[in-house]
Amino acid sequence: MHPVLSTILKRLFLGLVTLFIVSLIIFSAIQMLPGDFGEAVLGQAATPETVAAFRAELGLDQPAWLRYLDWVGSVATGDLGTSFSGRDSSGVDRSRPVVDLVAPRLWNTLFLAGLAAVISVPMALFLGITTALWRNSRYDKLASASTLTAISFPEFFVAYILILLLGTLWPVLPSLANVEPGMPLGERILKCILPALTLTLVIVAHMMRMTRAALINLLASPYIEMARLKGESAARVILLHALPNALAPIATVIAFNLAYLVVGVVVVEVVFVYPGVGQLMVDAVSSRDIPVVQACALIFAATYILLNLIADVIGILSNPRLLHPK
Repeated sequence: MHPVLSTILKRLFLGLVTLFIVSLIIFSAIQMLPGDFGEAVLGQAATPETVAAFRAELGLDQPAWLRYLDWVGSVATGDLGTSFSGRDSSGVDRSRPVVDLVAPRLWNTLFLAGLAAVISVPMALFLGITTALWRNSRYDKLASASTLTAISFPEFFVAYILILLLGTLWPVLPSLANVEPGMPLGERILKCILPALTLTLVIVAHMMRMTRAALINLLASPYIEMARLKGESAARVILLHALPNALAPIATVIAFNLAYLVVGVVVVEVVFVYPGVGQLMVDAVSSRDIPVVQACALIFAATYILLNLIADVIGILSNPRLLHPK
């Protein structure tokens, strides 16, 4: 078997093992939460008989290990369960499948993350390449100081500052990202600009500094010196000789930050009242909706693992020693 294919299969297997361990942690953490889920869902007006029947109906009276196996088996078949919400104190079931709740929210989160990635990745690459090209200059120091200042603040602080500046003092952008299904693309993008800018300011420093560091490290290599001695311009040396060989670490940090865009949007979605998976998870935690919390946490974990797997594959494919084994 080719070393590249073998390494990819190993990474995929490790990703599945990691996802299994994460699912175990998610389930265990939720089970350790204090209080009775039946009473929390049905409310204080529910009778003990109604609570007992509710627990028996959902299998909450079974041992934890049996409930975990049932949950994992259902997830493996694409069934994320049924939401606990929609039940009243009498136990009447008006709940919906978790998939129906998560699917539109996941699309909203991916749209916001994609918009932030479209802004942040080219900006970070541009800043990283130009600061490496003119390192130790005033431009380099200003760009590094600005990005590090932005990343030093928490997301909610950056979000509120942007709302104050662009939504209140100079009301050029909407401060609430209350998107709806069927909304025109232009209006959706307009409402998502502020949360996308918040995410961009938080993650662009990581990608910019990794790009800069990887390029500067390669600029001392003998083949770079040879290209300079042959009369190549500084921009051509960086773009055609240094950048392709710095692809692996740059791809890794970009994948990490793209994973953060999907996984770390919880605070941003809550601040801007954006109907994404993060907002859904916060609401589900408040209402003790176990299946929804488990589904959201598992989606976050799977996304993070998948993007890291893609980064590993890109790093492998950019390594000539694996592509051309002796």
